[in-house]
This record gives sequence, C-alpha cells and structure tokens, in this order.
Amino acid sequence: MAEAIELQVGERTVRVSSPGKVYFPDRGITKRQVVEYYLQVAEPLLRAVGDRPTTLKRYVDGVTGEAFYAKRIPKGAPEWVQTAKITFPSGRTADEVCPTEPAVLAWAANLGTFDFHPWPVRRSDVDRPDELRIDLDPQPGTDFADAVEVALTLREVLDELGMTAFPKTSGGRGIHVLTRIRPEWDFIDVRHAVIALGREVERRLPDKATTAWWKEERGERVFLDYNQAARDRTIASAWSVRGTPRATVSMPLTWEKLPTVDPNDFDVLTAPGWLAEHGDALEGIDDQAHGIERLLDWYAADDRGEMPYPPDYPKMAGEPKRVQPSKARRD
Repeated sequence: MAEAIELQVGERTVRVSSPGKVYFPDRGITKRQVVEYYLQVAEPLLRAVGDRPTTLKRYVDGVTGEAFYAKRIPKGAPEWVQTAKITFPSGRTADEVCPTEPAVLAWAANLGTFDFHPWPVRRSDVDRPDELRIDLDPQPGTDFADAVEVALTLREVLDELGMTAFPKTSGGRGIHVLTRIRPEWDFIDVRHAVIALGREVERRLPDKATTAWWKEERGERVFLDYNQAARDRTIASAWSVRGTPRATVSMPLTWEKLPTVDPNDFDVLTAPGWLAEHGDALEGIDDQAHGIERLLDWYAADDRGEMPYPPDYPKMAGEPKRVQPSKARRD
C-alpha cells in the first residue's frame, strides 16, 4: 500500500493516508479515487452542503466494514475546518463540521467519509430549516420505478402549491425531493408540512404511496418518510458516495431525466462525466424560496393530527402511542 500523499487543494495541503487502500472491493475503488471524486464534484457538492452543519458517515475500513455517524468534529481536525453548533432533541449540543471549501471535502474523505449528511439549515440559523426534504423509500416488493411514479405525483402537488421541487436519486432504490423554503418555521412546523404533503400524495395514490410509520401497515408501497424532517434527522446530500458495493452516488436529475435512468449508473467513476455533460440539476434551487402556510393549513385541518416520532426522541406534544398497531390491539 502506498505511503501517504499530499494534495494541494486551493490554499490548503490535504494529507491522504494509505491512498491505495481499497474501499470498494467489487470495483477496486481506492481511498484516493474517492478523495479525487469529491474534488471533481466539489462545486455542486458545496452547493448542497456548504454552510450547513453536516454529519459525516464514515467507513474507515471501506464498504465492507462498519459505518458510523460522526456528529461532532473529529479530534485533530485542521484549524480551517469550520463548525456549527447544533442542538439534539435531547437538548445536548455539539460542534459539527460545516463544509465551506473543497479542502474540507477532501479532508473528510481521507477520514473514510462516504456520505455527507447536511442538516436542512444554515449555520446562521440552525433552528429554522430552509429546505423541505421528502424521502421516498420503496418498501419490499417495490422498486425505483414505483418511487418515480410517486415522485411525479408529489411534483404535481408541489406544482399546484407553486413550489419548485428538485429530485435526486438516493444512491439506492429511493428518491429524495427537495424544495427551498423561507427559514421562518421551526423543525416541528416543517415536519408537519411534510406530513401534509405525504398524506395528499397518499390520497392520490393509495395503492402506491403510504405515510404509515409502522412497517406492518405499509404493504408493497413507497413510504414517504416524514420523520426525515425531524430535528437531527438527515439524508445523504446530492453527490454523496453511498455505502453500496458499486460505490453509487446520490445524483440530482431533472424531472424529465428521472424516469429514464437506472440509479446504479451513477457512481464514483461515472458521476464526474455526467456532471461535465449535463451540469448540476440542483444549480437553480436557491433561485426562489417558498412558504409552507398552505401545507400547515392542510395539516391543521386533518383530524389524524400528529404522527409517531422516531423511537429515540423524547415524547412529543400530541404524539400518539409509540407502539405498533398489532401489539396495541393485543394489549
């Protein structure tokens, strides 16, 4: 295995240890290739994560090892790696990495970071999201094509609300849909807006889409995971490398391209070429920020009210019991 190398990234020198270490054995992709990939896509990636507190999903032994989420800046980080203070649902706080330049991406990749998981906030106001995120998660018996169908209906709803939305592959079978919002609401409001959106999609596609939190109720449908909008819940950013054997990446796409692609086509080796040919489909996301007032009106008018939070959350106001329906019936 080659000795460490140094890369000049702008004004910074980034040390890459064990550059020949194989991170993806099925493809023979090395640590150095992952670092170089992140430098190739640094501009659009910083558009997705720049100035946002960002959790690093680290695979220090490559894709075949155990991954962990680094929610605090690692010890020994260079002084030029900036941070933002975040507050967890428990009330505890942490200083989390806040990427501001390409060298931070290369430094993080050297630590084994595959996925960058940005919060939907800017560090200037870490309690008010400026990005509405909808995670479409195909359940067993469904696939990417089903997620596309649900995503297109979601787009119809957002269009009717006058909200411009941007899709991307998750890097697996799923799809993420993003839209910029004004940072005027807290995490609870934004989560309620996503619940309202999900319920409307579910109403239009009852056999294809579901907001059911409990897996036993989802069936063979695409789950609109509203809890990804809760505080401290994040999704992999656009251009992030995913921990799959193929080293796939989360690829932003136009709505026209979305139904025509195979998400496995986008990986560490192919994504830079796609970027050079097609550009970044998220480039215009900051052009307009929207309000969520109508979605909050929909939520308030729905008699079903609040839905369960993730199990590690403190009990939240108005939340139903956190017990799966079959167990509740037995009790």
